Amino acid sequence: MEPKQVFRAYEGAEAQPAAFCLKCGAGLSDREDGGRTRRACASCGFVHYTGPAAAVAVLVVGGNRILLCRRRADVLEGGKWCLPCGYVEYDEDYLTAAHREVQEETGLAVEIRGIISVCSNFLRPDVHTVVTVLVAQPIGGEPTPGDDIELVRWFPSAGALPDMAFEADRHIITRFFASRLEGAPVDRQHARRNWS
Repeated sequence: MEPKQVFRAYEGAEAQPAAFCLKCGAGLSDREDGGRTRRACASCGFVHYTGPAAAVAVLVVGGNRILLCRRRADVLEGGKWCLPCGYVEYDEDYLTAAHREVQEETGLAVEIRGIISVCSNFLRPDVHTVVTVLVAQPIGGEPTPGDDIELVRWFPSAGALPDMAFEADRHIITRFFASRLEGAPVDRQHARRNWS
């Protein structure tokens, strides 16, 4: 199975442009910058660069099973299943974010084994992410839903997956079990929190 790293849930519309300067609060207008039209402040000169949010997704594997999370009804793609995932906070490295997200959403502590992909997700006009995808194995805890997750469950690696929230997750799971690609090693010494 070929790797795929760009996923589009929609085509078309751009994100709503920023209206006010993050530095001084004055109104923004369009300005040519770096070959693109960007929002800029005429008062202080600040250019508002819009970029995707950094996120992580973790394929938690236990034998020939994978751990999936069903999203609460009130969140993006609510009621559907996904890998444990979430945004990298400003003061976090991606490994710390991955451990935190798995712990918050599933109650499990994990050992991260490798980086298996990096994906660009265009989920809707206001939600674009660049996701570092990791593979991990559980090392402690009991599956318990938390945060924006209402149910956590192990699924066999072979057979049909449930209704998935994100196309990327389905591709990641299928490709991992078709190839058993362990991925690039992770550099644990740079994680801000000392995880087991």
